[in-house]
Amino acid sequence: MQIFFISKEWVLTLSILFWFIFQVSAAFISKKIPNRWYSVNFFLFKERKWEQGGKFYSEVLKVRKWKSFLPDGAAIINSGYKKKNLTNYSQENLELFLVESCRAELTHFLAIIPFWFFGLFAPIEIIAYMLIYALAINMPCIIVQRFNRPRILKLLKSI
Repeated sequence: MQIFFISKEWVLTLSILFWFIFQVSAAFISKKIPNRWYSVNFFLFKERKWEQGGKFYSEVLKVRKWKSFLPDGAAIINSGYKKKNLTNYSQENLELFLVESCRAELTHFLAIIPFWFFGLFAPIEIIAYMLIYALAINMPCIIVQRFNRPRILKLLKSI
């Protein structure tokens, strides 16, 4: 429900500004959560039957064809764990990869949630566009995390 009535230019300016703030805030919040809270067994990160160990993402969504085009958010954060190219296959590093995969997934889920906020200062139809934008920007990143985790778990079991 629109509360503030402002010009289209201000709607555009505030939308860009707030999306930036929301994305950075989601990353900041996720980074502040201790590693021990990120578990592949937590309901949000747990593999679902229909995912078939990542097979759904590979065969239906063809994730291997497009995942290399996604940026690695860790490159933006100096102390971030880079997940783009796995070079260290030690047990410790694979376990850290799983933690960071859960962290990345949470970050992108948190970044979707504030889409409704834009209804405070933009016409109601803008909320639908903001949801589409939030999903388009964040869902591919979530999908890649959910595709990679079962593969990393399989690697860990083979060690």
